[in-house]
Amino acid sequence: MATRMRTRHVVDIIERMDEVGFFSLEVWGGATFDACIRYLNEDPWERLRTFKRHMKKTPAQMLLRGQNLVGYRHYSDDIVEKFVEKSYENGIEIFRIFDALNDIRNMELAIRVAKRLGAHVQGTICYTVSPVHTIQSFVDMARRLEELECDSICIKDMAGLITPHAAAELVRELKKVVSVPVNLHSHCTSGMAPMAHMAAVEAGVDILDTAMSPFSWGTSHPPTESVVAALRGTPYDTGIDPKVFAEITPFFRELRKKYEPLIDELSTQVDVSVLIYQIPGGMLSNLVSQLREQNALDRLEEVLREVPKVREDLGYPPLVTPTSQIVGTQAVMNVLLGERYKVVPREVRDYLKGLYGRPPGRVNEELRARVLGDEEPIDCRPADLLEPQLEKLREEAERLGIVRKEEDVLTYALYPAIAVKFLKGEAEEEPIPEPCSEAPAGAPAEYVVVVDGEEFRVRVAPANAKGKATEATTQKSQKPVEVDGGIKAPMQGMIVKLRVKKGDRVKKGDVVAVLEAMKMENDIVSPHSGTVAEIFVQEGASVAAGDVIMAVR
Repeated sequence: MATRMRTRHVVDIIERMDEVGFFSLEVWGGATFDACIRYLNEDPWERLRTFKRHMKKTPAQMLLRGQNLVGYRHYSDDIVEKFVEKSYENGIEIFRIFDALNDIRNMELAIRVAKRLGAHVQGTICYTVSPVHTIQSFVDMARRLEELECDSICIKDMAGLITPHAAAELVRELKKVVSVPVNLHSHCTSGMAPMAHMAAVEAGVDILDTAMSPFSWGTSHPPTESVVAALRGTPYDTGIDPKVFAEITPFFRELRKKYEPLIDELSTQVDVSVLIYQIPGGMLSNLVSQLREQNALDRLEEVLREVPKVREDLGYPPLVTPTSQIVGTQAVMNVLLGERYKVVPREVRDYLKGLYGRPPGRVNEELRARVLGDEEPIDCRPADLLEPQLEKLREEAERLGIVRKEEDVLTYALYPAIAVKFLKGEAEEEPIPEPCSEAPAGAPAEYVVVVDGEEFRVRVAPANAKGKATEATTQKSQKPVEVDGGIKAPMQGMIVKLRVKKGDRVKKGDVVAVLEAMKMENDIVSPHSGTVAEIFVQEGASVAAGDVIMAVR
């Protein structure tokens, strides 16, 4: 359901879940931080504090992307240190720390800070299959993580690729070289996760990740209740009484009905094609969402075929945030724009420069030369190139009048493009659509209608069960359809930066604006030289594919 869960909808069941006897409850981190301020108009820090008020027995766990924290790029060391400190202070007791490239250099600082605070640190291996990833490479990584004093090791199989045989072999080999508990995290995307779970259990795994049954299977995890029942009465009994789920399972079954319109059918099914495309569950639902936003859901198969090609070009990165977004978004652009690498998002450029870390394999040098030109890629830890930023960003945030507590500075530091509106109290909660059994799959939520030569953007909400429209709004577009010297948005998104003003001279290839689309920042360049005659958008404005954003003549 694309991280759209509202805190108020689950708060009543937390105390019941706290009584079950779980190793932990993962309640924070990952994409939920972004979703809270982008879609839900919720303060993620308050969400964490709310959960902790109801959790007296079970540790609160978060997913932390190493030097990327809960964002999509590397942050300076002072921001990483302060974020980990505040996360711990607000209630996080277990930090699952990973790096998308399995580059331990990008994990070390967060590990050290969390250990200093007294937290449990779970060093994480991103499991994937490629010519450069082997059982031995994963074992070597686990050994280095234990040397950094990690308290447990997690095998993060985000795409559901691990076979029962591979799960058993990897767990057995890990148990030979590390003395800390081993956790298996796998998704049901390929249908193998329950079998991999059992194989891992018999090989000595200590912890399994599961999801309550109404939200399990598909691109999610194996169901909690089923795993508990399967192990009951065996040497691997969890000690959890299945009766404790008598109230919890029905609660989530009813909650699922509320969110049903947000759950894409594709994400609920087994998809063995993941064994070919290696796309994690979160990435698959994200690709579906991206294509729907661009009114191009019918091109999903083309994108799925393009993903492995982009991944190979980039040196076989594991597909997990942010590399899943980097690879996936580039694949979407290659397909929708009709030419491979016609537009290269800033994040892809940064990746090729080494600013995300060391790629596992060799990148396509022809592509790197095309994108970087004469620039040389770096080989140091990327954060070593970043000056301290926290105090500068604190001053910016205070000038904007958006700081009421220390955590607000961090929210702004992580997401400056969307945090200002949220912290000013100007954000609105995205509504949950009413269920509609008659709505066509992939129907666009927004249309552009031209009446008597004037363009209107029309947003249509799904009809309810009685066939009555629950919401319909129109907004007259200020952007012309065609204009002499017009520069168009290549896709739907938000203008986060205008690099020029009216009257500026620009040369062909100059960056004139930055478009945030599909969680990536994309430079919009001028296709010709000239003078900026008109600008039709403001920073923060939403645009559709083909909208004219300015005229250069």
